[in-house]
Amino acid sequence: MQKTKISGIIFMLIAAVFASIGQIFFKFAANRTNDLSTFIINPHLYFGGGTYAIGLIFMLKSLRRGELTVVYPILATSFIWVNLLSPIFFKSDILTINKWVGVVIIILGVTLVGKGRTK
Repeated sequence: MQKTKISGIIFMLIAAVFASIGQIFFKFAANRTNDLSTFIINPHLYFGGGTYAIGLIFMLKSLRRGELTVVYPILATSFIWVNLLSPIFFKSDILTINKWVGVVIIILGVTLVGKGRTK
């Protein structure tokens, strides 16, 4: 059985942050397009894809260093990062109490899964 290294966890957290930044760029792209032709030339689309690609590199580094059942659920923290970053960029996105409760539940779930890693 492969032991999960702390570097595997850290790399997956970094991957989650890059995926979240990619989502922010994709939202910018979606807000500024009306049809396929404007979508294809939208730079936000490419920045989003680029950050996803960087995140993929960190994900692969993570998967080499840990158990899939431990490191992959950490990607769920991307929901947390999007909830924290989105209101900064989009005034219509507000962190409600329900969203905060959801963030806490995600943190608890990721923590429980992480505690299951082999020593």
